[in-house]
Amino acid sequence: MEKMDNHHKIAHSGFLPKRFKSPGKKQLPVKKSSSGSRRERSVWAISVTVISFILSLSILFLSSTVFDKITPYFSFIIVLLIIFIGVFFDIVGVAVTAADEKPFHAMASKKYKGAAQAIKLIRKADKVASICNDVVGDICGVVSGTAGAAIIFRFFSGHANYGLIEAVVGGLIAAITVGGKAFAKKFGMKDSHVILYKVGTLMAFFAPSNNGKKQEKG
Repeated sequence: MEKMDNHHKIAHSGFLPKRFKSPGKKQLPVKKSSSGSRRERSVWAISVTVISFILSLSILFLSSTVFDKITPYFSFIIVLLIIFIGVFFDIVGVAVTAADEKPFHAMASKKYKGAAQAIKLIRKADKVASICNDVVGDICGVVSGTAGAAIIFRFFSGHANYGLIEAVVGGLIAAITVGGKAFAKKFGMKDSHVILYKVGTLMAFFAPSNNGKKQEKG
């Protein structure tokens, strides 16, 4: 009885060996990311929401205005163009998250045009991917579907096979959008460095970096 009391005292005194201690709260082998405060993330989410609303409203307004003045053939070309714009930005969004900035440091040291811009894109990969995939990519997907439905209603509303035409066109738009996004993911991950270099070169043409100063001779 006395031995049991001694064991009970030792257990509560904190000197019990580790193998006899009950497991406490499990520690995760990884740490949570501390990049950016909660306020900064909230401001970014609100900004993306507002930008998405303005962009989608503007694109829908412009597309509906243009559709009233052109033939169905050119209307469908504009819808395809909207889809391809979304696929292009999806490619950039996937590439910026898959790329590594080390090759671009070597290119920047050799004064390759566009390398400095590619490094900036990679360092802000979360925001760049959010803009490319969530803002532009998703908006183009929604707008293309809405524009396709508007075209069908305008040109085929009195047609006998209106329901069939609407289903076929809607299916084609959805298929092209999904297939394009699948291609964007595969292509963006496989050739991420080439894609970012091309995008960086294009950015350097419109917004040159100050890092491109020529080295002095000798």
